[in-house]
Amino acid sequence: MRRKLTAEFIGTYFLVFAGTGAVVINDLTKSITHVGIALTFGLVVMALIYAFGHVSGAHFNPAVTLGFLARGDIGSQDAVFYITTQVLGGLAASASLLLMFGNVAQLGATLPRYSWQQSFVLEFILTFVLMMVILGSAVHTKANKPFAGAAIGATVGLEAMFGGPISGASMNPARSIGPAIVSGTLEHLWIYVVATILGAVAAAVVYKFIHE
Repeated sequence: MRRKLTAEFIGTYFLVFAGTGAVVINDLTKSITHVGIALTFGLVVMALIYAFGHVSGAHFNPAVTLGFLARGDIGSQDAVFYITTQVLGGLAASASLLLMFGNVAQLGATLPRYSWQQSFVLEFILTFVLMMVILGSAVHTKANKPFAGAAIGATVGLEAMFGGPISGASMNPARSIGPAIVSGTLEHLWIYVVATILGAVAAAVVYKFIHE
C-alpha cells in the first residue's frame, strides 16, 4: 500500500503542479493560451498514467476513486487512504506554486464563469464522460489497455479545451481543493467536489448496467 500511496501522491502532485502551473504561468507571461493549458492537463494525465498505472491504478482523482468504490473495485479503507493522499498531493502542489510565484491567478483555482448551476451541470457531465472513458479503456476486460493513457489524456485535454472557459473543467476534487485552499478562494469549491463525485459515481453505475 505504501508504494501505491506514494505513486498517488506524486501523480496528483505533478498533475496539479503542471496543470494549474500552466494557468499561473500563462497569467504571468501570456504565452501558453487556453489551448496550451488544456493540452498541458491532457498530456500530464497521459504521462502519469503510463508512469504509475501499473503501481496504483493511476487514479489521481478522488472522484475516480469513489467511482471505483461504487463498483467494488477498491475497498472503503483503501479508498480513504487514496483520497487523503490525493488531496495532500494537490495541496502540496499548490503550496509549491505559491512559494514560487505568489498568489497569481488564484493558483489556477476553478471558478464558474457564469451561474453556479451551469458549472455544476457541466462538471457533472465532464466527469461522467471521463469516468466512462476510464472504465471503457482501462478496466473493461475487452479494453485495449495499452492505449488507455492516450484515451484518458485525450479526454481530459478535450474536455478542458471546451469546458475550461465556463467552469474551469476540474473533473477532479483534488485539482480544485489544492488551489482553492492555498489561495483562499473557497466560495465555489463545493461545486467541484459535489458535482465531480456525483458524475463519477453515476458513470460507474451506468457503465455497470451497460456492460455487466
